[in-house]
Formats: sequence, C-alpha cells, structure tokens
Amino acid sequence: MLKPSFNLLLSLVLALTVTFSLNCAAAYQRDQAVPVEKVLYGDLVSVRNITEKQLIEDQNQGWKTFGGALIGGVIGHQFGGGSGQDVATVLGALIGAGVGHRYGDSTYYRELKLVELMIKQEDGQQVMIIQDLDSGMIFNAGDEVRVVYLQGSVRVDIAM
Repeated sequence: MLKPSFNLLLSLVLALTVTFSLNCAAAYQRDQAVPVEKVLYGDLVSVRNITEKQLIEDQNQGWKTFGGALIGGVIGHQFGGGSGQDVATVLGALIGAGVGHRYGDSTYYRELKLVELMIKQEDGQQVMIIQDLDSGMIFNAGDEVRVVYLQGSVRVDIAM
C-alpha cells in the first residue's frame, strides 16, 4: 500500500507534468498549408529595416521544476526513518521544485530583424506591412510585389 506522503509526491509530479504539457502547444507550424484569402499586386513606395527586442522565456521551465522536485525528493529520502523519512522526502521534493523553478529560469532577450514595407496596391489602397527580414529577399523602393493575405496574417514577396 502506498503511503500518504508518497501519494502527495506523486500528485506533485503529475501536476507539474500536466502544466508543462499545456504550455508547450504550438499554434502554427511552418510546414503547414494555410488557405489564401486573396492575392494583390502592388509597387513598393518605401522600405525600412527595423529591429524589435522580444523577451523569450525558456520553454523547458516545467522540466527544470520537475527535475528539482525529483532530485530533492531523492535527497530528502536519505534522512530520517519511518514517518520522518516520508516527511523529509516530501519536503525535499517541495524545496527541490522551488529551487529548480527559481534558478532554472532562463529568460533572455532576442532581437528580431524586421522590414517595414509601404505598398501601393493595384486596387489603389496603400498598406504598410511589417514582416520578418528574409536575407534571400531584398526589397527596394519601386519593386513590384505580391501581397498574399492569409487567414489572420499577410506575407509580401517580390512579384515574379
């Protein structure tokens, strides 16, 4: 029969695993086909390279917390005897989870390179689009471009 303290430790591990699983879902993959709503052609009026800093949080935070809980539980299990050993195991797991969560935090800044494009479309409308800078696609004022409207986003390419 499982002891109550072991059940508490097992519940903690399962809760951390579920939390990690829910935070890792990606909304959109790059190799996924997306329906096109419309395509318009136009001329580039202006091009400007810009940068944006973005705060990135480590996606492995849940595993670091889980690892800290596991190591803390193993270390805590070495102390005491009987019910005292069970208490030491649970306390070691909780302290290890806290240390793993706090010191395993890996947040950093990443600078995104973007390009701002002012486009006069063939329908007469003027639009400004900001997208990732692609070193394989250099834009210059006066270039003819293709504006691809997707569900919830827009992409600009040089017209062929």
